[in-house]
Amino acid sequence: MKPIPGSEPGKNRNSSIPIKGLEKKLEYRFHSGELLIRALTHSSRANEEGLPGQDNELLEFLGDSVLSFVLTEILFRTFPDLLVGELSRLRAHLVNRESLARRANRLGLGKFLRFGKSEGGGSGARNTSMLADGYEAVLAAIFLDGGLDPARRFLEREFNATLSQFRRGEFLIQDPKSELQELLQDRGKALPAYRLESATGPPHDRSFAVTLLVGGKVLGRGLGRTKKAAERMAAGLGLERLAGKGFIDF
Repeated sequence: MKPIPGSEPGKNRNSSIPIKGLEKKLEYRFHSGELLIRALTHSSRANEEGLPGQDNELLEFLGDSVLSFVLTEILFRTFPDLLVGELSRLRAHLVNRESLARRANRLGLGKFLRFGKSEGGGSGARNTSMLADGYEAVLAAIFLDGGLDPARRFLEREFNATLSQFRRGEFLIQDPKSELQELLQDRGKALPAYRLESATGPPHDRSFAVTLLVGGKVLGRGLGRTKKAAERMAAGLGLERLAGKGFIDF
């Protein structure tokens, strides 16, 4: 596999990083230590070291796609009877920034991430978004270094306990409206508002259309046989969008 720019041997080398300790936590031995170091390097640190473009941003972008693909495959095999919407909600719940940051903390990843002075040195290691980004970058590094199988084994280990709870019925996803409200509160954002757009059809067969607004911005739209069902659909779509990478304004 052709290396990505900046991951060639000899670049980004920093012998002071105890990568063996991190490899033990990841249960994966890297062929390219430089690739792992790049996955741990924030752009602020790379710029300070005069190595612009040799940070973890590209790896984080790739890791997001690897995570989505592999976790979708795992969910497809684990829960063959779930509907598409249910699988989508479960995946969104598992890959939101807060969930990934918690997993990064369990791995002790914050101790290994490399930040520049502009990010307060190591204070970035306590930032939810940066922890989640680092987690995805390390996943991408595993994928590039060893291929899809090691990345899949890593994610199976990471999510096995949670999925086992779900199989036993011990792990329940909250009502999407409640989950969305908690997520927005955690991020210090405005509370969600649901605007009824239309109610059509005869009394015995009504159809409701609802728009979900956060801070005046449309985050999702839902349809349902009841207003509550339409709001739940809109909230579920909102959660999926917040789990993606294109909605940084929220």
